[in-house]
Amino acid sequence: MTIRILPAVGDPDAARAICGLLGQLPGVEPLRVAEDATRLLDTLAGLAAASVADLPEVVLVHERLGPLPALELIREVALRFPATGVVLVTATPSPALYAAAMDAGARGLAGLPLSYEELGTRVQAAAHWAAGVRRHLGSGPETLTEDGAGGSLVAVVGAKGGVGTTVTAVQLALAASAAGRSVALVDLDLQSGDVASYLDVQFRRSIADLAGISDISPRVLQDAVFPHPAGPGLLLAPAEGERGEEVGDLAARQIAAALRGRYELVVVDCGTQITAAGAAVVELADIALLVTTPDVVSVRGAKRMVRLWERLQIRKAEETTTVVNRHTRSAEIQPSLVERTTGTKAARTTVPAGYKDLQPAVDSGRMQDLDARSPVRQALWALAAELGLAAAAPGASRGPAHADRSLTGGLRRRRAALGPGGGTGPDQLAPVPVSRFRRRGGDRGQVAVEFLGLFPLILVVLAVVWQCVLIGYTYSLAGDAADKGARAGAAGGDCASAARADVPGAWGDGGIGCGAEGGVYRARVSLPVPVLFPGAVDWPWTVESSAGAARED
Repeated sequence: MTIRILPAVGDPDAARAICGLLGQLPGVEPLRVAEDATRLLDTLAGLAAASVADLPEVVLVHERLGPLPALELIREVALRFPATGVVLVTATPSPALYAAAMDAGARGLAGLPLSYEELGTRVQAAAHWAAGVRRHLGSGPETLTEDGAGGSLVAVVGAKGGVGTTVTAVQLALAASAAGRSVALVDLDLQSGDVASYLDVQFRRSIADLAGISDISPRVLQDAVFPHPAGPGLLLAPAEGERGEEVGDLAARQIAAALRGRYELVVVDCGTQITAAGAAVVELADIALLVTTPDVVSVRGAKRMVRLWERLQIRKAEETTTVVNRHTRSAEIQPSLVERTTGTKAARTTVPAGYKDLQPAVDSGRMQDLDARSPVRQALWALAAELGLAAAAPGASRGPAHADRSLTGGLRRRRAALGPGGGTGPDQLAPVPVSRFRRRGGDRGQVAVEFLGLFPLILVVLAVVWQCVLIGYTYSLAGDAADKGARAGAAGGDCASAARADVPGAWGDGGIGCGAEGGVYRARVSLPVPVLFPGAVDWPWTVESSAGAARED
């Protein structure tokens, strides 16, 4: 959030000194100096005529501005322009003057000569007050929280180790930064933080350096935050894990407040172990994101975490959003089950498993260079859009709740939008690309791939079964032919013709032998076994059968 400051200073030398100091403050835009009270009031009136949002957040009034007394001018500005915070600059600060300035409507008092820290603190306090007033007037910036504390705070917590907490926090910060927002990424996993490793950063400062400072000025905060080339400002965990004990509940609250005053969005990686600092951040967070994976151990860990927060009265389950990482549609545990089990609200966007895509980026410490086509990156950026941290990317996945839409349906909707006679001819109605309505990523095509892999095996099984049927049928033909031939021969008929009568031509003549053996007339039939297709190729072995009948002569 840029703070616009209008200096009202009559002395040119003092004006140059104040403007030079304002130019060093981060996130500050000094406006043109007003040389007297009349010029100041006219400038504010002109800006207010357009919109309250056009007014500067802070006005610096020098005690010797003239022609009106400084306190009278402050009272006039406070009455006519209540959405602007006024800071009095004086060479003789005293409790009596401070009380008089507050009674007149000032939001702060800075003593001359001005120091960087004091001026930054007074300007930040007045700007926060002005932003809160504008929010109540309906013209405040969208980045304000309900208590007027500044930017939004997002706490990312893991149900257990290895569920992707840091990857989620890093990608959310990168997505918001790419959307044009000023973002701070805080590594509050104090003993085993990996944000620096994921983004290939080595920095001497850490969050532990801010723990012992009671009044965190913009200059101190700027020195502790590493400006990453990808956009987010990084407040890293200490390299020495034992220093994490220095960051307690009070320090975490002060650091969070200072960051929210400087950045539009603060993303905090709280890790998987809830410390006093992590509990404070989760309690203050506008969005608490609990990351889990679709397995029993992780879901139980998520449930334990939510119950812990409720027992400590940190956060209610219904105020927590759960995101499922490494999700597949074939998994037994789906987001709806996680939602019912933990009592939290499950995010519509799920993150697919993408080990192959993530491994090069993780190993090289270049998470910001993760391929934009990676399903993991697309899902996490879509999650950022769902949470309101960044704008939705074109063609981004909308989660499993949205069904695929067909080309015909798209044409019908476009025709309905055009209305009757509104251009439904072939020259006016462009076809809607089918790919526009199809979901990307996930397990799409898995069934087709598995079927192609199993298809040869299915063919082999069918061929074996069919061959067994042919073998059995050949045995049946041979036995029936031998039986008929034996009966015909016993009655004095033609044994061979009777045996050959019911044998299909595809099995050929085979071998038929007939003859009397004592009082029994016996017929022997030998038939070839075809290979899959009768009449084409036969196996080298044959099926033999014999039958006998008592002679009737």
